[in-house]
Amino acid sequence: MRLIVARCEVTYSGRLSAYLPESTRLLMLKDDGSVLVHADAGGYKPLNWMTPPTVIEDAGELLVVRKRAGRSEDRLEIRLLEVLSDVTHDMGEAAALEKDGVERDLQLELAAHPEALEPELRLVKREWPTDVGPVDLMCRDAGGGWVAVEIKRIVTIEAVEQLCRYLERIRLDPARAVCRGILAGQRLKPQAVTLAEARGIACVEVDLAVLRGEREPELTLFGV
Repeated sequence: MRLIVARCEVTYSGRLSAYLPESTRLLMLKDDGSVLVHADAGGYKPLNWMTPPTVIEDAGELLVVRKRAGRSEDRLEIRLLEVLSDVTHDMGEAAALEKDGVERDLQLELAAHPEALEPELRLVKREWPTDVGPVDLMCRDAGGGWVAVEIKRIVTIEAVEQLCRYLERIRLDPARAVCRGILAGQRLKPQAVTLAEARGIACVEVDLAVLRGEREPELTLFGV
């Protein structure tokens, strides 16, 4: 991973245009082709970024990051005005993320009983790999269609964005071009459900005790 602290200007062009005026920022260039531009504020989210696969051109005072986006090209130009630090670290082999107890148990139970999410849903593989991380469950539905399932204890907007990134990579394979997504969790944040629905992703609330057979699901009575 290459880490650059520099006074820089950043220009993005592609599906939209954005410009960051001169300021001191942290640039992260990861070995997988990811490029992130951070400020010393705003939490963990970068000001601008590019996900792999990318092509990075280093002309000294100008870094150009290019990525194909359908028939067009996304382009991130970073003009280095003053480099304060430029270091590269070998991060070694990445250790796999270990989910907390609840998420791990949810994944195991849903892998064993995917029909709890949707009738006739069947598991193909746990931890289906993509170049931006593994999808918890890859399944097929009653009609043979591909379904990517991401499991969280609490489904948030960040979870929606994460699954969208996975779907983007999965759909690059023509055989899975219409793969759809399901988010499963013990709690669903309303804002996350709204965003998921807008992006064609289903959200399913699951009860771990019911999945384990420790208690019966609650029955809802509807009046006529």
